[in-house]
Amino acid sequence: MPDAPLLTVEHLGVSYGHVRAVESVSFAVQAGEAVAILGANGAGKSSVVRAIAGVVRASGVITLNGQRIDGLPSHRRAALGLGYVPEGRRVFADMTVRENLQMGAYLHPRTVTAGLDLVFTTFPRLAERQRQFAATLSGGEQQMLAIGRALMRSPTLLILDEPSLGLSPLLVQVIYRALLDIRRRGTTLLLAEQSAHVALGLSDCAYVLETGCVVLQGGAGSLRNDPRIEAAYLGGMEVAGQ
Repeated sequence: MPDAPLLTVEHLGVSYGHVRAVESVSFAVQAGEAVAILGANGAGKSSVVRAIAGVVRASGVITLNGQRIDGLPSHRRAALGLGYVPEGRRVFADMTVRENLQMGAYLHPRTVTAGLDLVFTTFPRLAERQRQFAATLSGGEQQMLAIGRALMRSPTLLILDEPSLGLSPLLVQVIYRALLDIRRRGTTLLLAEQSAHVALGLSDCAYVLETGCVVLQGGAGSLRNDPRIEAAYLGGMEVAGQ
Protein backbone atom coordinates (compact mmCIF):
# COMPACT_ATOMS: atom_id res chain seq x y z
CA MET A 1 0.00 0.00 0.00
CA PRO A 2 1.53 3.36 -1.02
CA ASP A 3 2.31 5.95 1.63
CA ALA A 4 -0.22 8.71 2.14
CA PRO A 5 0.70 12.01 0.45
CA LEU A 6 2.56 14.60 2.48
CA LEU A 7 0.21 17.29 1.17
CA THR A 8 -3.32 16.95 -0.17
CA VAL A 9 -5.42 19.76 -1.59
CA GLU A 10 -9.09 19.07 -2.27
CA HIS A 11 -11.50 21.40 -4.05
CA LEU A 12 -9.48 24.50 -3.22
CA GLY A 13 -11.21 27.75 -4.06
CA VAL A 14 -9.98 31.33 -3.67
CA SER A 15 -11.97 34.51 -4.20
CA TYR A 16 -11.04 38.17 -3.97
CA GLY A 17 -14.32 39.95 -3.41
CA HIS A 18 -16.57 38.96 -6.30
CA VAL A 19 -13.66 37.71 -8.41
CA ARG A 20 -13.10 33.94 -8.36
CA ALA A 21 -9.34 33.37 -8.76
CA VAL A 22 -9.22 29.60 -8.12
CA GLU A 23 -12.03 27.15 -8.83
CA SER A 24 -11.98 23.69 -7.18
CA VAL A 25 -8.32 22.75 -7.61
CA SER A 26 -7.27 19.34 -6.25
CA PHE A 27 -3.85 17.64 -6.20
CA ALA A 28 -1.45 15.75 -3.95
CA VAL A 29 2.28 15.93 -3.24
CA GLN A 30 4.21 12.88 -2.07
CA ALA A 31 7.07 13.22 0.40
CA GLY A 32 10.33 13.87 -1.40
CA GLU A 33 8.70 15.08 -4.60
CA ALA A 34 9.06 18.38 -6.40
CA VAL A 35 5.75 19.52 -7.88
CA ALA A 36 5.17 22.57 -10.07
CA ILE A 37 2.03 24.67 -10.43
CA LEU A 38 2.31 26.30 -13.83
CA GLY A 39 0.37 28.97 -15.62
CA ALA A 40 0.52 32.35 -17.26
CA ASN A 41 0.24 35.54 -15.27
CA GLY A 42 -3.21 35.66 -13.66
CA ALA A 43 -3.89 31.93 -14.03
CA GLY A 44 -4.29 31.49 -10.26
CA LYS A 45 -1.10 29.63 -9.42
CA SER A 46 0.08 32.15 -6.81
CA SER A 47 -3.35 32.12 -5.20
CA VAL A 48 -3.10 28.34 -4.84
CA VAL A 49 0.23 28.38 -3.01
CA ARG A 50 -0.73 31.38 -0.90
CA ALA A 51 -3.86 29.55 0.19
CA ILE A 52 -1.84 26.50 1.18
CA ALA A 53 0.56 28.71 3.16
CA GLY A 54 -2.37 30.41 4.89
CA VAL A 55 -1.68 33.84 3.44
CA VAL A 56 -5.11 34.14 1.79
CA ARG A 57 -8.46 32.68 2.78
CA ALA A 58 -9.70 29.71 0.83
CA SER A 59 -12.41 27.08 0.72
CA GLY A 60 -11.70 23.38 0.48
CA VAL A 61 -9.62 20.91 2.45
CA ILE A 62 -5.83 21.04 2.91
CA THR A 63 -3.94 18.39 4.85
CA LEU A 64 -0.25 18.30 5.73
CA ASN A 65 1.19 14.99 6.89
CA GLY A 66 -2.32 13.73 7.62
CA GLN A 67 -3.44 16.77 9.62
CA ARG A 68 -5.96 19.31 8.38
CA ILE A 69 -4.40 22.76 8.22
CA ASP A 70 -6.95 24.76 6.22
CA GLY A 71 -8.40 26.24 9.41
CA LEU A 72 -5.04 27.18 10.90
CA PRO A 73 -3.27 30.56 10.75
CA SER A 74 -0.04 30.73 8.78
CA HIS A 75 2.26 30.60 11.83
CA ARG A 76 0.63 27.36 12.98
CA ARG A 77 1.17 25.86 9.55
CA ALA A 78 4.82 26.89 9.72
CA ALA A 79 5.15 25.17 13.10
CA LEU A 80 3.89 21.96 11.48
CA GLY A 81 6.67 22.00 8.90
CA LEU A 82 5.51 24.27 6.09
CA GLY A 83 8.02 26.79 4.75
CA TYR A 84 6.91 29.58 2.41
CA VAL A 85 8.94 31.83 0.11
CA PRO A 86 6.66 34.63 -1.14
CA GLU A 87 6.69 36.23 -4.55
CA GLY A 88 8.89 39.32 -4.56
CA ARG A 89 11.20 38.04 -1.76
CA ARG A 90 9.91 40.44 0.94
CA VAL A 91 13.09 40.45 2.97
CA PHE A 92 13.57 42.90 5.85
CA ALA A 93 15.50 45.61 4.02
CA ASP A 94 16.80 47.44 7.10
CA MET A 95 18.12 44.26 8.77
CA THR A 96 21.32 42.41 7.97
CA VAL A 97 21.40 39.09 6.15
CA ARG A 98 22.14 37.29 9.40
CA GLU A 99 19.30 39.06 11.22
CA ASN A 100 16.88 38.16 8.42
CA LEU A 101 17.87 34.53 8.75
CA GLN A 102 17.52 34.60 12.52
CA MET A 103 13.97 35.90 12.06
CA GLY A 104 13.27 32.76 10.06
CA ALA A 105 13.96 30.65 13.15
CA TYR A 106 11.71 32.57 15.53
CA LEU A 107 9.58 29.44 16.07
CA HIS A 108 12.66 27.33 16.78
CA PRO A 109 15.28 29.61 18.40
CA ARG A 110 17.42 26.68 19.53
CA THR A 111 18.02 25.69 15.90
CA VAL A 112 19.59 28.98 14.80
CA THR A 113 23.17 27.70 14.66
CA ALA A 114 22.29 24.57 12.69
CA GLY A 115 20.01 26.61 10.44
CA LEU A 116 22.71 29.14 9.65
CA ASP A 117 25.15 26.35 8.82
CA LEU A 118 22.64 24.83 6.41
CA VAL A 119 21.82 28.13 4.72
CA PHE A 120 25.44 29.20 4.35
CA THR A 121 26.28 25.79 2.87
CA THR A 122 23.42 26.10 0.40
CA PHE A 123 24.16 29.74 -0.44
CA PRO A 124 27.83 30.57 0.24
CA ARG A 125 27.23 34.09 -1.07
CA LEU A 126 25.01 34.79 1.93
CA ALA A 127 27.81 33.77 4.27
CA GLU A 128 30.04 36.34 2.58
CA ARG A 129 27.37 39.02 2.94
CA GLN A 130 25.91 38.13 6.33
CA ARG A 131 26.78 41.53 7.83
CA GLN A 132 25.30 43.51 4.94
CA PHE A 133 21.86 45.05 5.06
CA ALA A 134 19.36 43.17 2.92
CA ALA A 135 18.55 46.36 0.99
CA THR A 136 22.08 46.34 -0.46
CA LEU A 137 21.75 42.87 -1.98
CA SER A 138 21.02 42.17 -5.61
CA GLY A 139 17.67 40.67 -6.60
CA GLY A 140 19.20 37.22 -6.87
CA GLU A 141 20.86 37.52 -3.48
CA GLN A 142 17.59 38.65 -1.94
CA GLN A 143 15.92 35.56 -3.42
CA MET A 144 18.63 33.41 -1.84
CA LEU A 145 17.95 35.19 1.44
CA ALA A 146 14.20 34.61 1.20
CA ILE A 147 14.75 30.90 0.56
CA GLY A 148 17.35 30.72 3.32
CA ARG A 149 14.98 32.36 5.78
CA ALA A 150 12.40 29.66 5.07
CA LEU A 151 15.05 26.94 5.44
CA MET A 152 15.87 28.13 8.95
CA ARG A 153 12.69 26.38 10.15
CA SER A 154 13.85 23.03 8.67
CA PRO A 155 10.58 22.69 6.74
CA THR A 156 9.20 19.36 5.62
CA LEU A 157 7.48 21.11 2.71
CA LEU A 158 8.98 24.20 1.08
CA ILE A 159 6.58 26.29 -1.02
CA LEU A 160 8.01 28.86 -3.43
CA ASP A 161 6.00 31.48 -5.29
CA GLU A 162 7.66 32.52 -8.57
CA PRO A 163 11.28 31.92 -7.47
CA SER A 164 12.67 32.92 -10.89
CA LEU A 165 10.67 36.15 -11.24
CA GLY A 166 12.79 39.15 -12.21
CA LEU A 167 16.10 37.28 -12.16
CA SER A 168 18.73 37.03 -14.87
CA PRO A 169 19.11 33.63 -16.59
CA LEU A 170 22.39 33.05 -14.77
CA LEU A 171 20.87 33.69 -11.35
CA VAL A 172 17.87 31.51 -12.18
CA GLN A 173 20.33 28.69 -12.77
CA VAL A 174 21.99 29.35 -9.41
CA ILE A 175 18.65 29.37 -7.57
CA TYR A 176 17.41 26.19 -9.21
CA ARG A 177 20.66 24.32 -8.59
CA ALA A 178 20.25 25.23 -4.91
CA LEU A 179 16.65 23.98 -4.96
CA LEU A 180 17.89 20.73 -6.46
CA ASP A 181 20.35 20.37 -3.56
CA ILE A 182 17.60 21.19 -1.05
CA ARG A 183 15.42 18.49 -2.54
CA ARG A 184 18.24 15.96 -2.51
CA ARG A 185 18.56 16.55 1.23
CA GLY A 186 14.96 15.40 1.66
CA THR A 187 12.81 18.54 1.56
CA THR A 188 9.62 18.29 -0.49
CA LEU A 189 9.11 21.18 -2.91
CA LEU A 190 6.00 22.86 -4.29
CA LEU A 191 6.60 25.79 -6.62
CA ALA A 192 4.39 28.15 -8.57
CA GLU A 193 6.15 29.26 -11.74
CA GLN A 194 5.38 31.09 -14.96
CA SER A 195 8.57 29.78 -16.56
CA ALA A 196 7.50 26.24 -17.37
CA HIS A 197 10.76 24.90 -18.80
CA VAL A 198 12.74 25.96 -15.77
CA ALA A 199 10.27 24.43 -13.31
CA LEU A 200 9.88 21.18 -15.27
CA GLY A 201 13.65 20.70 -15.20
CA LEU A 202 13.41 20.27 -11.43
CA SER A 203 9.96 18.76 -10.92
CA ASP A 204 8.55 15.24 -10.96
CA CYS A 205 5.12 16.36 -12.10
CA ALA A 206 3.16 19.51 -12.75
CA TYR A 207 -0.33 20.97 -12.88
CA VAL A 208 -1.12 23.66 -15.43
CA LEU A 209 -3.70 26.28 -14.50
CA GLU A 210 -5.82 28.52 -16.70
CA THR A 211 -8.35 30.94 -15.21
CA GLY A 212 -8.17 29.18 -11.85
CA CYS A 213 -8.72 25.62 -13.10
CA VAL A 214 -6.37 22.70 -13.76
CA VAL A 215 -6.38 22.15 -17.53
CA LEU A 216 -3.39 19.84 -17.86
CA GLN A 217 -1.41 17.61 -15.53
CA GLY A 218 1.19 14.88 -15.79
CA GLY A 219 4.79 13.88 -15.35
CA ALA A 220 7.40 16.53 -15.98
CA GLY A 221 9.04 14.55 -18.79
CA SER A 222 5.84 14.19 -20.79
CA LEU A 223 4.79 17.78 -20.20
CA ARG A 224 8.14 19.14 -21.34
CA ASN A 225 7.45 17.57 -24.74
CA ASP A 226 3.77 18.43 -24.85
CA PRO A 227 3.01 20.82 -27.72
CA ARG A 228 0.38 22.56 -25.61
CA ILE A 229 3.08 23.53 -23.09
CA GLU A 230 5.38 24.57 -25.91
CA ALA A 231 2.72 26.79 -27.44
CA ALA A 232 1.57 28.39 -24.20
CA TYR A 233 4.86 28.72 -22.36
CA LEU A 234 7.57 28.79 -24.99
CA GLY A 235 10.82 30.06 -23.55
CA GLY A 236 12.85 29.58 -20.42
CA MET A 237 15.87 27.35 -20.08
CA GLU A 238 16.92 23.95 -18.92
CA VAL A 239 18.36 23.56 -15.43
CA ALA A 240 22.03 22.72 -15.81
CA GLY A 241 22.94 19.20 -14.77
CA GLN A 242 19.47 17.72 -15.40
